[in-house]
Amino acid sequence: MTTQVSPRPSVSPLDARFGARFVTSLAALPRTLVRGRAGSARWERPALLGLLLATAVLYIWDLGASGWANSFYSAAVQAGSVDWTAFFYGSSDAANAITVDKPPASLWLMALSVRLFGLSSWSILVPEALMGVASVAVLFATVRRRFSAGTALLAGAVLAVTPVAALMFRFNNPDALLVLLLSLATYFTLRGIETGALKWVLWAGAMVGFGFLTKQLQAFLILPPLAGVYLYAAPHRFRTRLWHSFAALGAVIVSAGWWVAIVELVPANWRPYIGGSQTNSFLELTFGYNGFGRLTGSETGSVTGGAGGTGALTGGMWGETGIFRLFLGEFGGQITWLLPAALVLCVAALVVLRRAPRISLRRATLLLFAGYLILTALAFSFMAGIFHAYYTVALAPALAGTFAIGASLVWMKRTALWARITAAVAMLATSAWAWVLLDRATDWLPWLKFVVAALGLVAAGLLMAPPRAAWLRRLPGKWWGRATVAIALTGALLAPVAYTLETVSTAHTGSIVTAGPTVSGGMGGMGGGG
Repeated sequence: MTTQVSPRPSVSPLDARFGARFVTSLAALPRTLVRGRAGSARWERPALLGLLLATAVLYIWDLGASGWANSFYSAAVQAGSVDWTAFFYGSSDAANAITVDKPPASLWLMALSVRLFGLSSWSILVPEALMGVASVAVLFATVRRRFSAGTALLAGAVLAVTPVAALMFRFNNPDALLVLLLSLATYFTLRGIETGALKWVLWAGAMVGFGFLTKQLQAFLILPPLAGVYLYAAPHRFRTRLWHSFAALGAVIVSAGWWVAIVELVPANWRPYIGGSQTNSFLELTFGYNGFGRLTGSETGSVTGGAGGTGALTGGMWGETGIFRLFLGEFGGQITWLLPAALVLCVAALVVLRRAPRISLRRATLLLFAGYLILTALAFSFMAGIFHAYYTVALAPALAGTFAIGASLVWMKRTALWARITAAVAMLATSAWAWVLLDRATDWLPWLKFVVAALGLVAAGLLMAPPRAAWLRRLPGKWWGRATVAIALTGALLAPVAYTLETVSTAHTGSIVTAGPTVSGGMGGMGGGG
């Protein structure tokens, strides 16, 4: 469906009460985001603010170059900015003939921005960029609760420079809000495990519920790891932990169900048609086209027929399914630069924490991120229906958190030979995989892969060196450690940073967009709003 965006005739006042509860939840984040932690190093707060400022510049710079970006959603934003009925339902036009094929939560934020500042590409896209900055801040706050400032800053930086994150935080698809809400759900769950207070897991459930109102069942992929880690690590008897989990599920149902109930109960002739559905039913859209149909490939309502409607788990025009799907073609360059290293380091980190008590918050944090990463990656790998490369942005916070925590814990154990070998293997795997990904972009910066390979070899050699070796003791201060970290991180992040800079310097429009340069093995495809 294509809907043209026309100039907005008027600006309505902002409803100041909208989103009050969501804003209240953000206020619960640690004061470290603005004031720093008590007893923290003097450099921590400036470093955090510098990271957030750099992220804001990266995501906002020349943002208007993408124009209306995905005009399918921009038209709905325009409609919602001039008509409250269109705003509530997510209608594609102010006449309320039909809605977009997703719930309207992400449209609400953009429509409110347009009401405030007038219709422009900036007023539509800046909220997405700010959600990216907020996601980095939330990830920092989550990791910082039980790990060093350096670890938290690394996690935030990895998220900020992930190519697909830079793409979607500068675009108006629902994915930006989904990432922020899932990051908040992870943060609130960790607070619940830390304090044992029911209110935190209720907030976590509410974030997942609003995630459903953003992109339907995809938001629920995070529920098993959140519930599983809370049931395992929370400081209560199992019966209490189980009760809290059911209460959180109730929060999911309430925060998502109020809008669904209204849409389903209002007579069909009183509201717009539910776009993407065959029976004018949001429930049918949820469990069909945007639900189980995405897994089986038989999504009724697809404008392209998905995988041919056969239901076979082959992937069809959306790529072959299987455990290595995310590493193939254009998918790999979106998100997987650090994925091999993150998996290796995660296993090593769990070995480091093997003797920790059940309620260990360090292990709980790692399990939250790793569970979120692995389950979502497996779902994306085997879903046979419509699958676009930019969906992988949902993995970005979990990948960044897992990588940073794993690297930190392995580095702490570097006096052990097995830890040094693990770190070197992770470094070499990262460099080798970066070479493969860069080689797919045959005409783009052909020299970069050689630089990355050289840095990887040097870093691996430094990581293997015993920290108490005689020749190292003759070096001044902690020079060797800092040099090793700097070279290793440069080697690991240089290629994805280059991909990200290519992404933010390129205008992106239409319903299907990808980060980075054109690569061999890329896939095309069509599809409404995605």
